[in-house]
Amino acid sequence: MVRVIAGSARRLQLKTLNSYEMRPTQDIIKETLFNTVQTLIPGSYFLDLFAGSGAIGIEALSRGASRVVFVENNRSAVALINENLEHTHLAEKAEVFTADALVTLHSFNGRRKFDMIYIDPPYKTGLYEPVLRTIASSDILSEDGLAIIESLREEDLSFTEKLGFKITKEKLYKNNKHVFLVKE
Repeated sequence: MVRVIAGSARRLQLKTLNSYEMRPTQDIIKETLFNTVQTLIPGSYFLDLFAGSGAIGIEALSRGASRVVFVENNRSAVALINENLEHTHLAEKAEVFTADALVTLHSFNGRRKFDMIYIDPPYKTGLYEPVLRTIASSDILSEDGLAIIESLREEDLSFTEKLGFKITKEKLYKNNKHVFLVKE
């Protein structure tokens, strides 16, 4: 069961898909993530890429993000995001796109700037590098913005430096990790 951990929607349960591709971030890992960035969330413009059930973006809204954009290409997951937003009474602060993440990132270039971009594609799909390359070559991450990657623990993300990112922090868990990046 996935729930909102803190903020205005605290303790509310969120619906998720039972699917191999969808693996909701465990509550303890989500709590660690948001404890790490808690001072950056209030008032932020947040992008939840590969949003799944929307749990990460909804947590950001619950904790005071001014707006969250959700991008997910699975129509069933998008329906869940919309249900979860209605259930948490946060829909008015959200936009949900049923679209490919890379196509959407290209369309945002020159049109939107995000303070935080959360990147959690299906594991072992090779999407980290093209997504980060697109972000690096665009202006969608604000000057002091933060990109956060959720990946398998053994995922090699050393390529990020060649793209102009600096790893500021890594949080390691049993099977996965969060990597925090800023543009240099």
